[in-house]
Amino acid sequence: MLPAPPSPDVPSDELAMRLARVRAEMARDNVDFVILTDKKNIEYFTDYRTLSWGYHSRPLFVVLDHTDIVVVANKIEMRNLEARGRAFSIVYYAGYLEEGARAIVDEIGARSTTGLVNAAIDYGQDMYGRGSLAIADGLRARGYRLGSATQLLWRTRVIKSPFEAQLKRISFEIVNNAFDDAVAEARLGITEVELCRQIQARIIMNGAEAADPIAMTFCRGEFNYGRPPTTQALQAGQYAWTDFRSTYGGYPADRNRIARGGAPQDWEVDAYERTRAVTVALARGVRIGMTCGDVFANFEQLWRDAGLPPVYGLVSRIGHGGGLDVTEPPSISKDNPDQIENGMILHLEPKLEINGAVFQFEEVIYVRNGEPEFLSELSPDRLPVIN
Repeated sequence: MLPAPPSPDVPSDELAMRLARVRAEMARDNVDFVILTDKKNIEYFTDYRTLSWGYHSRPLFVVLDHTDIVVVANKIEMRNLEARGRAFSIVYYAGYLEEGARAIVDEIGARSTTGLVNAAIDYGQDMYGRGSLAIADGLRARGYRLGSATQLLWRTRVIKSPFEAQLKRISFEIVNNAFDDAVAEARLGITEVELCRQIQARIIMNGAEAADPIAMTFCRGEFNYGRPPTTQALQAGQYAWTDFRSTYGGYPADRNRIARGGAPQDWEVDAYERTRAVTVALARGVRIGMTCGDVFANFEQLWRDAGLPPVYGLVSRIGHGGGLDVTEPPSISKDNPDQIENGMILHLEPKLEINGAVFQFEEVIYVRNGEPEFLSELSPDRLPVIN
């Protein structure tokens, strides 16, 4: 049965909670105005949806202060914006990016009571937005301070409500079923592109609003995880490694899964089971108050106790946060002092490369009432096989 379409509106109390949280963070950092240029940030605080994100010439912006939220939009957005009541103010500009930037500067100037402005924009680690030098230059020309808003925004967004967690849960169900069904029907000789399309088509048919490009690699020692799918055909002994996405209610599912071409040897079954057991035990052991470094130390101990060879080491983390963006803070890495908090969604996914084979399980938890709750069905306890 397909999931019901997501609600067209984020509940008003949910939006109010988000605004209250971000304003508390603004006060903590002594920030007067936050400028939002990133699609995910703007939708998170306004719940305004528009197809104009496909174009760059007439961008949409938001200005947040401690009492109001203002959408700064080109006049072509007028009919969409005014189609119903909105919980924000609207300022229109005519023209293109330069005029939009000028409207932001003018709006901040009009709202400043002292002329001493400390502004911040959503550009920094894991958050790039689509601002411009015209915004930065315009603010600084008036003597205003401008810095990065990413830390205060992530402190707001890293805590997920049950409303958000439920959207993620449905999104994971969509992709899990898509992968399982596609693999069940696949046969040796299928190409990377064909299996990729089979999964993406099922993602849409399962109720997702989008099926983003996914990684699909057939490998037996050729561990190149970043390349697009090719016409390479799956052979016996190769592993199909995929990291796929769907989007439901604006929330993407990020899930790594593997399958083997042909029946595995005994050592492969053993490596699969031990790597999976470590990943599941790691996820189950997460508690609030632990640091990301503590979680990583638990991983190292579990990995050693399992007698596994060295873990894949080209990235320094074995997990990350997730929400409206595919990957978000925090990073589950050795020296990260960030603490685990109630409301975080975490992906745990250590990877093992051994004798040409690859084993990885991306398990996803929602930290709630101090303990982890799995948002996605666990990876299967037996290695999926394509014959």
